[in-house]
Formats: sequence, C-alpha cells, structure tokens
Amino acid sequence: MKKNILLLSLIMCSFSGFSQSLFGVRSGINVSNLDFAEDPTVRNIHRNGFFIGFLAEYEISDTFLFSPELQFSAEGAKLEQIRVDYIQAPILFKYFLDEVVAFGVGPLVSIKTHKFEDDLTNIAFSGIGSIEYRLSPEFFVDFRYSYGLTNIFDEEFGVEAKNNNMQFGVGIKF
Repeated sequence: MKKNILLLSLIMCSFSGFSQSLFGVRSGINVSNLDFAEDPTVRNIHRNGFFIGFLAEYEISDTFLFSPELQFSAEGAKLEQIRVDYIQAPILFKYFLDEVVAFGVGPLVSIKTHKFEDDLTNIAFSGIGSIEYRLSPEFFVDFRYSYGLTNIFDEEFGVEAKNNNMQFGVGIKF
C-alpha cells in the first residue's frame, strides 16, 4: 500500500515539468453500481455517493490539456458488503471544442480506502470519459462516466464485477 501511494505521489509530482496552467477543486455526486459478469446472488441496487478532489491542468496546445487529479469517491453498490470508497487518480486528456466545451478521456486508478481484509481488490483500474462546460474562466460543471477494466473482487472469491460510475460535478479553477 505504501509503495502504491509513493508511486502515485511521484507520478503527480513529475507533472510539474509541464507549463503550469491551473489548479482547482471539484466536487459532486456519484451514481454508481457494479456490472456483474453473471447474474448476482445479491440485490444489486445503485449507490448514491459523493466525490471531492483536486485537479491540475497543463496546456499541451491551444485546444489540448493534460489534467491529472486526485479525489475521494464513494462507489460500489447500495448493499454494505459491496460499497467501496476509493482514493482515485484520474488522468484526463481534454480537447476543447471552443472556449466553453471540452471532452476528455483517460485512465483512472483507484485505491480502496478501508476494509483491506475483505473479498474486494485493493486496486482497481477504469477508463473514464468526460464532458465539461465552463460557466466562466474559473467555474465549470462536468459529467463523467467511468467503467471498470478490472474485477473488483479477489480471484479466490469466484465472482466477477466491474465498477460502473457516473459523476455530476461542479468545480472552480484558480
């Protein structure tokens, strides 16, 4: 666990070589669930949660941005045994259509924050897509969808499910 946090910290610090554009914070609500490979034996009801995090944006060109982030996100399903809270590191590559609308895609690494001795994996990988609308140069709203690329259950458990999450957020850039 300590090695993963150290690696994540080093990756985030290595981005300081880019020309710095902006820093910011974003927060909002999650609507998440698990996508089981087979019909689940438990009642699979979506979970409403929240997220909060920090972001940075680095210009690659006039229309492309690189945006590493660090956030807390409450995900999983409503049933207590399959709720999962994560510290996440999304890395988005954003393309601005104009001054106010941007689309983004990228990878998402999630590290579980609690209950390390349960049947859930401690690290999960997902793909993420986003759309952002700037209300002003500082304020924005966004929508993100992420889908798991890895099974969130330990192999020994014998069940396969992937994270499925929608985020509705607001943020401010400094």
